[in-house]
Amino acid sequence: MAKSADDLTPAALEFLTDRHLGSLSTVRAAGTPHVVAVGFTYDSEAQIVRVITFEGSQKVKNVGRAGYAAVFQVDGPRWLTLEGAAAVKRDADSIAEGVRRYALRYRQPKINPRRVVIEIKVARILGSQSLLTASD
Repeated sequence: MAKSADDLTPAALEFLTDRHLGSLSTVRAAGTPHVVAVGFTYDSEAQIVRVITFEGSQKVKNVGRAGYAAVFQVDGPRWLTLEGAAAVKRDADSIAEGVRRYALRYRQPKINPRRVVIEIKVARILGSQSLLTASD
């Protein structure tokens, strides 16, 4: 059953700060999936996933066109998929926030003058039972 960001347990929030890579899924113009490995961060207060990338990448093109994306993270039996409306942010403040959060979870990224940030407003979550609150 699909859940919302409010259904993430403390264990899920910790899982989303552990140093794991994930995958980002977007949709190509032909309707086929484009899935790539990414580092991503989750802002639990704003319920936003951020992926730093570069202008002109396929994922940026796909998000710009389709406006929807999902990230997936797995570690053994624990897994989460967070999905929702996605947008490419090009303003300095959004990029700085994406870089700051990435550095906290992974490492300081190299300077990239073509950097942009994909933001996903999480609307739906799927995951292993141990990371989500029980259904009513």
